[in-house]
Amino acid sequence: MFGIVNLSIVPCRKEPSDRSEMVTQLLFGDHFEILEVQGSWCRIKIAYDDYDCWIDKKQFLPIAHHTFDILSSTEIFCVNELIQIVTDNKISQLFPICIGSTLPNFDNGECAVENSTFTYDGAFVNGHLPFSKNGIIDTAMMYLNTPYLWGGKTPFGIDCSGFTQMVYKLNGVKIKRDAYQQAEEGETLSFVEEAEPGDLAFFDNDEGKIVHVGIVMDNNKIIHASGKVRIDGFDHQGIFNNEKKDYSHRLRLLKRIV
Repeated sequence: MFGIVNLSIVPCRKEPSDRSEMVTQLLFGDHFEILEVQGSWCRIKIAYDDYDCWIDKKQFLPIAHHTFDILSSTEIFCVNELIQIVTDNKISQLFPICIGSTLPNFDNGECAVENSTFTYDGAFVNGHLPFSKNGIIDTAMMYLNTPYLWGGKTPFGIDCSGFTQMVYKLNGVKIKRDAYQQAEEGETLSFVEEAEPGDLAFFDNDEGKIVHVGIVMDNNKIIHASGKVRIDGFDHQGIFNNEKKDYSHRLRLLKRIV
């Protein structure tokens, strides 16, 4: 069984309960495989990053296996405005979608999934555009001052690894969901001086576990989600909080994804 999100944002839970921790979110156009059903809950594997979580079965549109395969093999088109409107043509209703949402089977301003079509006339990005590492910083700045939200992936609330994943997605680069997973990707850099704007920096806790990630900028700065998406100082020790005048995160490693 397979499905696709036809709503703005769908919370994904650690366990099959509305009271369970939200571990990530699905945005409009995200598709997935259904692994298990318990009552009104489905355990799914998200096609984009293989993330395993639970969602409410009332919050998605079932799709056929061949539709899932087509969506998984075609180029991704993404919404590139903080907030926009789509029209569900079947019921002639408008609803908002946010930056980073996927536009499935997008062509001439229209998305199509099974027997449903949606009209979208806002800005978008796709893989035809030439990749630029400067684009990563430009995209990251669009999320500036977004409040921190555990499991969040939108400009209304986002966590540190959701932030880096969405910024990279909008620049045509696929990375995993959680910070410790992202730390396993790309090329390891030996020194802070080697890092370029757009590279990722990872930070650990006292047990040595990767617990935070941010995007390196020019001039010894980093942009990351901590309380909010913010810009702080950055050096070989870690992140220097400009407001508290102290280090907030300890550097563990640097990665060049692209």
